[in-house]
Amino acid sequence: MIPADLSAEVISQWVGQHLWPLFRIASFFMVIPFIGTQLVPARIRLGLALLTTILIVPMLPPVPQVEALSGDAVIITLQQILIGVGMGFALTALFQLFVVAGQMIAMQMGLGFASMNDPAHGVNVTILSQIYSITITLLYLSMNGHLVAIEVFLESFRTIPIGMEGLGQEGVWQLAHRISWMFVSAVLLALPAVTAVFIVNISFGVMTRAAPQMNIFALGFPIGLIFGLFSIWVLHANFLPHFEQYTRETFQFMRQLQGQP
Repeated sequence: MIPADLSAEVISQWVGQHLWPLFRIASFFMVIPFIGTQLVPARIRLGLALLTTILIVPMLPPVPQVEALSGDAVIITLQQILIGVGMGFALTALFQLFVVAGQMIAMQMGLGFASMNDPAHGVNVTILSQIYSITITLLYLSMNGHLVAIEVFLESFRTIPIGMEGLGQEGVWQLAHRISWMFVSAVLLALPAVTAVFIVNISFGVMTRAAPQMNIFALGFPIGLIFGLFSIWVLHANFLPHFEQYTRETFQFMRQLQGQP
């Protein structure tokens, strides 16, 4: 016999009140760069998601009364996963734009062959992209960006409460268009160094036409590489302002996904 206070409706309410926030939080932690990487074991990510869920459940509004094995419960679960993955993807795009910018600069200056394995994602990237990735990770953690990201994400439980409605069609389109923002920002970040190295290559082309006997392959590659490294060193002074601007735009975009102005 099941006691009256432990009926199926009460059990379903308890499960929904804890399980649906867990799906959203766990999806977010599995995607974000500084936690959702191969360097952090899945057990630690799941433990952080469980701990965060236990802490915020008492502050959440009541969840809808839906049977645990109904079709509506499946839709709500998928909506929570989509919200968590979408907001985590917005944060991932911030880190990946610097990786793409590093690859653009490295390919232009002749460092495309110098690649190494990225332990966080398990893929090969150029040395410059790895340097940029480490730099922005340290800057992000030193500025407590991870705490701000988690705070902005937890606001979604207030702006997008647990229910049948999630990001909606407009939110999905905004996430799709975020890919173009990532590539445009990467091009703008890499444009000064790429343009400087391109001008050097044009000057070597003019020199080759003026003196055909010059061995452009033996002379142009090391000079172009040295000039590219000098350009990176000069442009590194403006690295922090660009990082702050793109981080601010990312947090504004995460709030726009939640319907905040």
